[in-house]
Amino acid sequence: MAKLINNYRYDYHVLDKPAISDEALDSLKKEIFDLEQEFPEFVSPDSPTQRVGGMPLPKFEKYGHKAPMLSYNDAFSVQDMVDWLERAKKNLSGGDSQEIDFYCEPKLDGLAIELVYENGVLKIGGTRGDGRVGENVTGNLKTIEAIPLRLRESGQIVADLKKSGLAAMASNVEKKGLKEVIVRGEVIITKGEFEAINKRQAEKRLPQFANPRNLAAGSIRQLDPKVTSSRRLDSNCYALASDYGQTTHEEEHKFLEIAGFKTNNKYSKFCGTLDGVFAFHEYWYKNRAKLPYEIDGIVVAINNNGIFKKLGVVGKAPRGAIAYKFPLKQATTTVEDVLVQVGRTGALTPVAILKPVQVGGVMISRATLHNEDEIRRLGLKIGDTVVVGRAGDVIPDIMKVLPELRTGNERDFKMPRACPICGGAVVKKEGEVVRRCANLECFAIQERNLGHFVSRAAFNIDGLGPKIVEHLIDEGLVRDAGDIFFLKEGDLAPLERFAEKSAKNLVEAINSRKLIALPRFIYALGIRNVGEQTARALSDNFGSFKKIREASFDELQGVADIGPVVAESISQWFGNPKNIKLTDKLFEAGVMIEPYQRTSGKLAGKIFVVTGTLEAMSRQEAKDRIRELGGTAVESVSKNTGYLVAGANPGSKLAKAQKLGVNILDEQGFLQILRN
Repeated sequence: MAKLINNYRYDYHVLDKPAISDEALDSLKKEIFDLEQEFPEFVSPDSPTQRVGGMPLPKFEKYGHKAPMLSYNDAFSVQDMVDWLERAKKNLSGGDSQEIDFYCEPKLDGLAIELVYENGVLKIGGTRGDGRVGENVTGNLKTIEAIPLRLRESGQIVADLKKSGLAAMASNVEKKGLKEVIVRGEVIITKGEFEAINKRQAEKRLPQFANPRNLAAGSIRQLDPKVTSSRRLDSNCYALASDYGQTTHEEEHKFLEIAGFKTNNKYSKFCGTLDGVFAFHEYWYKNRAKLPYEIDGIVVAINNNGIFKKLGVVGKAPRGAIAYKFPLKQATTTVEDVLVQVGRTGALTPVAILKPVQVGGVMISRATLHNEDEIRRLGLKIGDTVVVGRAGDVIPDIMKVLPELRTGNERDFKMPRACPICGGAVVKKEGEVVRRCANLECFAIQERNLGHFVSRAAFNIDGLGPKIVEHLIDEGLVRDAGDIFFLKEGDLAPLERFAEKSAKNLVEAINSRKLIALPRFIYALGIRNVGEQTARALSDNFGSFKKIREASFDELQGVADIGPVVAESISQWFGNPKNIKLTDKLFEAGVMIEPYQRTSGKLAGKIFVVTGTLEAMSRQEAKDRIRELGGTAVESVSKNTGYLVAGANPGSKLAKAQKLGVNILDEQGFLQILRN
């Protein structure tokens, strides 16, 4: 693993061509760091935790740091932070009684640099390199407006230090002057400039840059300073390596700003306790979109410089500071098995059973593999180490297999030729990638069909969750959706899990849902390829269930946004006598469809996406309200989206909407539109 991580780090830091995402690399680093904490006797000099950024490139003059430029170890959880602080306390002679507070700042995602000023004038600017030797890139750094070529006059610095209550530092500046000032910081590029550069790349039909960090690093390593200048790079400084009597990290930040450096002080904060650190971390996790540049977490430093120095260094990282990363959207883990689930249309889907891992703040143990073609594309074997992510921050997905970590004990997976639930035949139609159970009586198909039928977007029957549906099928009380509406209290009360009151409540909940809107009814039937939006389009076009049921293939294909595949699915469904019998059974049980009025209203023609958690209503209720007013509610953001309604924790849809320039509404803005 150590060799693999070093290879990936070389790709990332030296060649600027990352082979895997930052998050996946961080996850691998964390694994080996945890192992070294548990077995320190096995820490080797060539471990990835003992190095900083890779070897310097040969095309620039070498630059040696007077003091090593260190990196930070990573933390990903509250427990990681608690463990870090406990380790720090154990290394202090005062033990747990030692008072410790913190200074927190956003963790910039750029290229680390060191700036050396002699008599207030910039003399050398270098990269971190391997922590001891970097590259002299002074000419390129001089093109960055945020980096001062000359510091403010010492008299101005002294006066402002005194105003800020830093009399001791002011006195040191008076005595020492600005003979040698060494500062450390980061070269970054703003999100807006990154998008503008990639847009220009696309217009020129050139490859686009993977992320802002690599663009910043690549720009600084250009031999021609004109190229660097054209990239409009930015910089923030965060550490004073010269001794001016600073007693805290917070004082260093104040000095840098007073001396004329651009800092992120307005985004940073002193925190007296770990609880304050956790609150700071949570705030920026939720609000990082407000920052002009990318961050992947916060840096937490023990504020007292005396304590910080006393703690010293372990490997290439200071004990007194740590990078508290945001929850990973990608991480590495192992595939322990592959199981096959059967969906409501009979589709067989392979699912990877994973060694549990935190991704995006949630512990996951399963990830979809979609189909056989996807397994072949990934080259996946049971036992493989994989990079797992959450598509759209929600669905666990395997992004990449790491075959370099195979031990020889991995084994191939083959899709079953018989249904794993009912043992029935499995078929694969020509032109499809999915295998399906051919037995329409399959328990799994029944269970998922019924689960879809009672779901929130369909009949929305409270109390009929997956476990209850499974129980009713097991007991033979329900074989299709029509049976649900014939259930009586006496049928349910004798069953395990049901008391008399809960049986009564469920029957009342079922009876209260017998009146339903036409689009919900169509969606509830579970016709393949017919989602909420297609059900709405059918209702708008035909106006009644009878006309939809009797529509020809050509009439169906004539509906906006319905192509031949969807039209064929609808025709086949209504052409099956068993399905017609089901709808007749529903009507016999008392289900009634509300008279339908074609969609019209003030939101007609407008496309909405709803994401995150709303307080006044559920997302489904918000989508229903949009449709009632004539608008269109869809699930994914595109250039055609008119509005994104963003509740709490909106996830990746918000970032995509911002990138595409979509109008973004908070909940109050959305409610105002509804009221108007």
